[in-house]
Amino acid sequence: MIQILELFGGIGSPRIALRNMGIETKAIDYVEIDEKAVRSYNAMFENELAYKTQSVVGWNLKPDILIHGSPCQDFSIAGYQKGADEGTETRSSLMWETIRIIEQMGHWKPRIVIWENVKNVLSKHMIHNFNRYLSEMQRLGYTNSFQVLNAMDFGLPQDRNRVFTISCLDGAMFNFMTLRKRECRQLIHYLESNVGEEYLVTQPSILAGLGKTGVVKRTTVLKDKCYTITERQDRCPAQVIDLGNGKYRFLTDRECWRLQGYSDEDYDNAAKVNNRRALYKQAGNSIPVTIFEAIFEQLLA
Repeated sequence: MIQILELFGGIGSPRIALRNMGIETKAIDYVEIDEKAVRSYNAMFENELAYKTQSVVGWNLKPDILIHGSPCQDFSIAGYQKGADEGTETRSSLMWETIRIIEQMGHWKPRIVIWENVKNVLSKHMIHNFNRYLSEMQRLGYTNSFQVLNAMDFGLPQDRNRVFTISCLDGAMFNFMTLRKRECRQLIHYLESNVGEEYLVTQPSILAGLGKTGVVKRTTVLKDKCYTITERQDRCPAQVIDLGNGKYRFLTDRECWRLQGYSDEDYDNAAKVNNRRALYKQAGNSIPVTIFEAIFEQLLA
C-alpha cells in the first residue's frame, strides 16, 4: 500500500491517478483551504474518510510520497507575478510550508516529494525561488530532477506546460526521458454533443476578439486542441467552439474536467455538491491526471 500526503490538494488528481492504476492507496491526509474543492474531493471519494478544510500547519505524518502544488497565481504570467519570497505572504510563498513540514517530520522523511507549478517559475524573475527550493530539498537529503511537461504528450489535447520537480531520497534520480508518453487524441473526442444555451458566447468583448492575436484581448477558435484550462472560461483571453452560423460557445465545465483527465463519473460526483462556477475553478487549478499516471508508473515500477 502506498501512503500519500496531498498538500494544496485541490480535487486530488494524484489520488485519482493511483485509483485509475489500481494501486492500493492510503491518503493519510489531504490539506486544502478551498471548502468547495474539499466538497468535490469528498464526493469523489465518498466511501472513504471525509476531510474538512485545513491550512498547512504543524503536521507530523509519515507518507511514502508527498505531493504539493502550491498556489501558482503569484508565479503565473497571467497573474500579478508577486513571486514567492518567504515572508511576503503571497499564496505562492506557501511552498516554504512544505519545507517546514518535512523538517518537522524529523529523522523520518517521505522518500519522494513531487512539486508542480507553472512554467514561469523558471523565468529570470522567479528562478531564485525555484533554485532556493532545490537547495532546501538538497539540504534535507533529496536529489532533485525537474522537467517541463505538456499535457498533450500524455494523451490530453490541452496545450498546458507545467514544471514537475521530483525529489528522491538516497541519491536516486528520476529520469523524465523514460516517461511513457501517450498519443494525443483530438479535441472532438472530449466535447459534449448536446450543450445548453447557457454556454453560448454573448459577451461583446469576447466576440470582438475573434481572430485577434494580442496577449489579452483575443478569442481563439478551437480545432484539434485547446489551450491551458483556466479558472474562468468566460473572460478574455478566451477559447471557444465554432457552432456555425456566427454562433460560438465556451467549453463546458464537464469538458474542462475531461481535458484534465477526469472521468465523467468523477465530474458527476463533484457536480452533485458544487455549482458550475466552482467546477470550472477546480478544473483550472488541477493537475492533469494522466501526467501523474505516467510519473507513478515509473516511480512505483
